[in-house]
Amino acid sequence: MKVLISGMQMIFFMLFPVVVYSQVPAVLNHIEPTPEGNIVLTLRNGTKLTARDRVPSYTYDNLKGQPAGTEKGIVFDFRDTLLYGRLYVGLINYNDSKYPLPVYRSSAVSVNKGKAAVNFDILRGNYDMTGWEDTGIGTLGYRVVNRQGEILYDGKVSFTGTGPFRVVNTLLSGPFVNMLTDHSAVISFETSEPEKCKIFVEGKAFTEKKAAKEHEISLDKLKPDQEYTYKVVYGNMSQSYTFHTAPAPGTRKPFVFGYASDSRGGAGGGERNLFGTNAYISKRIGAAAASHHVVFLQFTGDLINGYGTSAGEMWLEYTNWKTAVEPFAHHFPVIAAMGNHEVRMTVFYDSSMLHRVSVDRFPYATASAEELFSRTFVNPLNGPESEDGATYDPDPHKQDFPGYKENVYYYTYDNVAIICLNADYWYTPSVLQISTVGGCPHGYIMDRQLEWFGKVLRKLEKNDLIDHIFVTVHTPFFPNSAHVDDDMWYGGNNSVRAWVAGNPLAKGIIERRDQLLDLAVNKSKKVVALLTGDEHNYCKTEIGPDTPLYPQKYFSKKIKLTRTIYQINNGAAGAPYYAQATVPWTPYTTGFTTQNALCLFYVNGKHVLMKVINPDTMDEVDSLKLR
Repeated sequence: MKVLISGMQMIFFMLFPVVVYSQVPAVLNHIEPTPEGNIVLTLRNGTKLTARDRVPSYTYDNLKGQPAGTEKGIVFDFRDTLLYGRLYVGLINYNDSKYPLPVYRSSAVSVNKGKAAVNFDILRGNYDMTGWEDTGIGTLGYRVVNRQGEILYDGKVSFTGTGPFRVVNTLLSGPFVNMLTDHSAVISFETSEPEKCKIFVEGKAFTEKKAAKEHEISLDKLKPDQEYTYKVVYGNMSQSYTFHTAPAPGTRKPFVFGYASDSRGGAGGGERNLFGTNAYISKRIGAAAASHHVVFLQFTGDLINGYGTSAGEMWLEYTNWKTAVEPFAHHFPVIAAMGNHEVRMTVFYDSSMLHRVSVDRFPYATASAEELFSRTFVNPLNGPESEDGATYDPDPHKQDFPGYKENVYYYTYDNVAIICLNADYWYTPSVLQISTVGGCPHGYIMDRQLEWFGKVLRKLEKNDLIDHIFVTVHTPFFPNSAHVDDDMWYGGNNSVRAWVAGNPLAKGIIERRDQLLDLAVNKSKKVVALLTGDEHNYCKTEIGPDTPLYPQKYFSKKIKLTRTIYQINNGAAGAPYYAQATVPWTPYTTGFTTQNALCLFYVNGKHVLMKVINPDTMDEVDSLKLR
């Protein structure tokens, strides 16, 4: 028995090595550095836990494969001697489809000890549908599958030559249309090598000032409500797509936008769990959104499995999600917001492996979940900076909290405004240990974010060009399923709240929910609906004067709602389903389904109609006239 435990501990120490931190954030509690350079969390019962990282299974840098040209094709080195499996390859024709994708050959290549060699003879003759044999240039799509049959990554590599071959700068991810307005857009993409890239729009060149691998190119001086063709030029290669600018604010021309959330890896094998994300349903949602001519698709949280310690592993999951929606995001914005599965963690373990406590990864400025999300996506920069400056900030002279950059924001499209909140900011998943270590529970909005929300609502209320406001946040105000024990309810337990530097915040989770509701319902006439997720189903809940808001025994101050809005929960983008539970507001909840869903909002001037479709079957699931 002694030897067995020792062996298990040895494996544990190998898979979860100690991680060294230079400084502990002042907002956390009971964490101290040791003389050896690591950090230890002491629980209230005296148990000591050491910060350790889990060795990642795979990372983005590895699965890009370090491709290199050979006399007969391309060799890949995934830098993982334990990786065995198959490599599926196929050419990508960027000229024969609005949504170009690789068409894989039936012949697969073996991956042995992390290496694979592709002989281009399998892509010649009848299998050369891009003309690379004549032009000497092309792009190969490849899919990495391990020997358990799990799909790990879909990649691309561009090449020149007909033998020998040379790998050239490749557009690995994107281009994506971001921050679309009536007069501007930002096009983002990633290349395999640093380069100053260009985008041409109607003959005008938009050129970067510095060479980079990660690109964000701003297009300006565009005309409202106009379709543009844009060409991304990288090296001697290019790709061309289209986007349509928004109409001028106040035009009130009819349009459609989409909403979904929760696409993390699902059950059923294949692309339903493409290392961290349900790529199959994400693609179906993109295709359904495109077929219904959406002008943008809002996607609020749990894009990926997450809960990682390695940035490289989480970057791989993010990339897999972006690859799934990429064909459609070439043409219209797919706008992401954070959920609880976007968390990147610092994790503490004891030597017996019986105790584990997780907090938001620090240092916050370079390693937090919020920082990684900001690096991954391109969103507006109009949110609050952080929780620094709040009454509970332990040091007003330095940044103590993670930033809100690109994870709390708002944007407008004609007469609609979308406000994106983050109820998983500075998230401590170990809710029972929050009073010990500090952090935010799932579903909690902190003071500075609440203050910002109120200011934005007041600004939009005064804007005569905005008729409808949608507030989107990952966690439901009123959960109806597996999350009735958390979200903004916690089974009716108002004692749950954030803790900073050993002190609890003044407002509990239900009181904070009520403050949000008071702003969105009582203080606003324009908020139409709350767009939520987290629970893996679709349903709508009427939120109004008659809706039960509290548990039977609730002793804090209660609010009275003065009008009716709806909570539209759509966490049905591919994550494993949750069945319906019974809560006080169940009689006000309708349309519940565990089928996959895409919400489509038809905006026509002062009127808003919602239709919900199953993107897998295209049948209509539900509908509601919101205004």
